[in-house]
Amino acid sequence: MEQHRTRTPQRRQPAQAPSAAPSGGLGEGPAGGPVSVVVAPAPAAAPNRGSRPGGVPPVVLALRRFPDPRLTGIGAGLFAVLTMFLLACADQLLLGGSEIVYGVLFLPVSALTALWVRPADLVTAPIIVPIAFAVGVIPVAGGTGGFGGQAMAVVTALAVHAGWLYGGTLVAGLIASVRKIRQMRERQRHLVRADRAAARRPRV
Repeated sequence: MEQHRTRTPQRRQPAQAPSAAPSGGLGEGPAGGPVSVVVAPAPAAAPNRGSRPGGVPPVVLALRRFPDPRLTGIGAGLFAVLTMFLLACADQLLLGGSEIVYGVLFLPVSALTALWVRPADLVTAPIIVPIAFAVGVIPVAGGTGGFGGQAMAVVTALAVHAGWLYGGTLVAGLIASVRKIRQMRERQRHLVRADRAAARRPRV
């Protein structure tokens, strides 16, 4: 008699999902064959036009590029007097001696004088700028009749445009005061750090 062969039923294994490589590698398909998987790169973030490297605003970068000399009291005085005199001469040649333009130009010169004077001579800034204004106003005063007429024209110009004189002096005084306060705070911090460092040192 023939004996029929019996087959043992085999279980079907579920198909495995293709595994994607992390960087566009080859995965394994349902039939065991390699399947290429393409991973799209992440979109690059759009650069912010208003920012700069390090997150520093453009205004701060411009101020850092600005020159920062340290003038003595005499040097700051010469700078202010010569600058105002040259500006007054240019005003006389180009605009016919406009005292309003001269007063407007006096404000930034006062600010630069107070910013560029060294910390030891900060007290001289509010004294220097009125002298520079008085010297520079000579070319735009327009006096005639010799020394007496010229002197009277200068005095009249100083009296009429005293607002610009007070304004520039106030600007120089405020800047010098702020710098003096910052200098005192820095000195206080330095003393505190020195005391803490001395306290941490081991006593022998």
